[in-house]
Amino acid sequence: MPFYKFGTNDIFHNAIKTHPQCKFFIYSGSIYYNNKPQVSGAFTSSVTHVPTGHISLYEMNVDRPSDQLVYPYVSKESSLMAPRTISLKSYNNSSLFAYGDTLSSSYPLSATISKDFYAEDGSRNRITALKNTLDYYTPLSRHYSYSSSFGDKSTQATGLISIPSIFYGSTIKKRSVSLRYYLTGTLIGELKDKGGRGELIQVGPTGSTGSGSVAGVVLYNEGFILLTGSWPISNHVEPYVSGDSKPRWIDFGSTGSAGSGGENLPATSFDMSFSGTTNIPVLTMFAHAREGQLNHSNNPTSISRDNRLYLLNQTSASTQYSEPTSVTIKNIGSSSFQNTIPTYEKTVFISQIGIYDEDKNLIAVAKLANPVRKRNQDDFTFKLKLDF
Repeated sequence: MPFYKFGTNDIFHNAIKTHPQCKFFIYSGSIYYNNKPQVSGAFTSSVTHVPTGHISLYEMNVDRPSDQLVYPYVSKESSLMAPRTISLKSYNNSSLFAYGDTLSSSYPLSATISKDFYAEDGSRNRITALKNTLDYYTPLSRHYSYSSSFGDKSTQATGLISIPSIFYGSTIKKRSVSLRYYLTGTLIGELKDKGGRGELIQVGPTGSTGSGSVAGVVLYNEGFILLTGSWPISNHVEPYVSGDSKPRWIDFGSTGSAGSGGENLPATSFDMSFSGTTNIPVLTMFAHAREGQLNHSNNPTSISRDNRLYLLNQTSASTQYSEPTSVTIKNIGSSSFQNTIPTYEKTVFISQIGIYDEDKNLIAVAKLANPVRKRNQDDFTFKLKLDF
């Protein structure tokens, strides 16, 4: 079997940029991701053992009974390796863990969005941690500024929506963020990143209170949405955060987290959608079947029917093994005339291409949908593509 080495111009590396869409619907304390329902299994009410609106990070324990879940573990050694749930202080405490003890964690692990509300003049450690990031985005819009004439984020009432990167990839696509506020199924307000500058502008309904105003900003690379719009967008009253109040943008997503009163919003629902950005590496390879090459087949069917009995004429001994030296290759050429033997022409059919590493280990096989006829004068190039 011949081996051919890929040339300098036979291998190309590039990437496909995709923008998968994510949609979250929040109602009555539950989150729904891309309208996916909870799937029941044969042994559990949730196939992935995670709530609705969550992504199972490792797809472990799929449809397993609750008392038979697998889990990660490691033995305590000098390498200091331990699950992240065990602090270094606890790890070094010999009364808690002795050398040789098993340190374990649990599966499944999941991810979903979360909403935090910070009252006016209240403590806000997470907002403070984003101060430098917000100021970094200021050239895009002055609404990012941590403290400006548009508001002081160290004191003003703020809603923070956190989006794990598993939902958006490397960054959130600009102009794709949309937040919709519903009362009894009727749209009362919508925010969109119209200009691609990260400003969430209230675009509807037409003529609604605050229409055209900036109600928050988006941190594209970090996966955060800061909502600062505190004007009421409806006269409806429900206990969004603490006590009865009219719906405001800073209350968006209240039923999706542990905010007090979140479970008491029977009329309110929220819809958030955006597109992420994912770069998929693509390897393209060109395999050549040159003229005058690859014109012999080891397939037993390539031997003429009259010579197939040669397999019975093999001889072997303690010091040798031999096969017949004269074997006729089948003539698969065609003729336009009946009862006429066509001129013999070396012909093979290429049905698959093997990819080998530098040690000649087979690492991939490309199979053709239909075998390609290769004659001595033919010259083919096969394009192989591999997505990671």
